[in-house]
Amino acid sequence: MLLTVSFTEMTSWGVVYYTFTVFVQPMHAQLRWSTAELTGAFSLALLCSGAASLLIGGIIDRYGTRWLMTGGSCAAALLLLAWATVENLLLFYLIWVGLGITMATVLYDPAFALVAIWFRKRRARALTILTFIAGFASVIFVPLAAWLVQAQGWRMALVSLAVLLAILTIPPHALVLRRRPEDLGLVPDGILASPASSLAQTTHEPGVSTWVALQDATFWWTALAFALATLVAGALSVHLLPYLLDRGYTVSFAASMVGFIGVMALPGRLVFTILGERFSRRLVTALLFVLQALAMPMLLVVPGSLGVFGFVAVFGVGFGAITPARAALVADRYGTTHYARINSVLGVGITGARALAPVGVGILYDLLGIYSPIFWGLAVLSVVAAGAILLGGHNQVGKRKESSHLHAPTANLVPP
Repeated sequence: MLLTVSFTEMTSWGVVYYTFTVFVQPMHAQLRWSTAELTGAFSLALLCSGAASLLIGGIIDRYGTRWLMTGGSCAAALLLLAWATVENLLLFYLIWVGLGITMATVLYDPAFALVAIWFRKRRARALTILTFIAGFASVIFVPLAAWLVQAQGWRMALVSLAVLLAILTIPPHALVLRRRPEDLGLVPDGILASPASSLAQTTHEPGVSTWVALQDATFWWTALAFALATLVAGALSVHLLPYLLDRGYTVSFAASMVGFIGVMALPGRLVFTILGERFSRRLVTALLFVLQALAMPMLLVVPGSLGVFGFVAVFGVGFGAITPARAALVADRYGTTHYARINSVLGVGITGARALAPVGVGILYDLLGIYSPIFWGLAVLSVVAAGAILLGGHNQVGKRKESSHLHAPTANLVPP
């Protein structure tokens, strides 16, 4: 179950999300749409994804992920085929509205919900495996898409990617995924069920409603922390390359450094899992946010390529832990009964930050004409994110460690 959803996530992220950047230049050259018009469709898709996740979270909690992810993969493949024929800007935007909705059905949120139900003691490790494998999405599919565009043209490249997406995601989603471990006679963590009479007791994990979670101060501190961390990461993912070009580095060096952040994110996810099993996950998450802040002076103060290498290595490690940290903290505190809906509410602010950060930093750069003060501001936001995640931890009764092996992680949230 875990390996299936990990590889389908790698494919879905790679095709639906990361390859967009490859098509901007050839579409601009042929259709004469501006870069702002093209990238605006992608930002709109991200906002639609966040809005749709609120509804889809409830569907996941009630019906599971199997047919939702299967249908989302079918829709994504068809929309890619429609994109391949587009000649009208309005139609292009409508297609990306549809792709934004399908993102909510096939990307991390439903996959996290599946893992949260299928794993308990090994949940953090399972989330690390999922995000580690999916982390290869850009490494594999961006070069593949670029090669297809050169070999076939951008329209036929989209057709090829649509076919690849359909083959690699639709059958696995439909044939392998199941809603609960009980459906296969298992209990969480892949253990065979003991006698049938104890199955319900073994698989039960306490949980709270979305409304109760929304009244919890920890929820809002967590939401603020991850929105700020995502804003920082989203801004740098777009603006690091032009900053390096402004500093006089070559295009090939700048592009390599941006890609290297994704590579360094992979060990960051492993670090989070290892440390999270020994210390409070909130403390570990806060430290990783601080790493992001400390990376910024390396970029801005240390001269030459040494500073750039140091920034990429340190920032990448912190950046890599953001995704599994959020998933683990939500499941640990609120249980799995309404996990998808609670996580979707948390994800609205995160998706908004991801969509708006590049535009916001672009506006500031146009006003100031220099990146340095903006990047110092991003460092401050990383520190604020670390403080917010720690303040959320102080809201727990007894200040106990949030850990996936606690059998009653939500007892302090249930109203009398």
